[in-house]
Amino acid sequence: LLELGYSVIEAAGGDEALEKLGQHAAIALMLTDIVMPGMNGRQLAEQARKHSLSLKVVFMTGFTRNAVVHNGVLDHDVHFIAKPFTLEQLAAKLRDALA
Repeated sequence: LLELGYSVIEAAGGDEALEKLGQHAAIALMLTDIVMPGMNGRQLAEQARKHSLSLKVVFMTGFTRNAVVHNGVLDHDVHFIAKPFTLEQLAAKLRDALA
């Protein structure tokens, strides 16, 4: 992400991400994995949007979109990128989410 010109704030998990969101009001986008220990990516996004309604979220996972949507983990209209992905694919997805 740094190579793409973005400022990056890293978090080891959902709780730390929420703490950092509370400390940095100007965060425009959150890139999160769907499957994480503790809270999952969807739960993190729901909590994060309580801090910032305008926060954009891009979810990433090793599962296919169909598997994630079919199992009710994510809605069909969210920003999603499947692993593995290239830097170019990630750049395009982030631009799309921020547009």
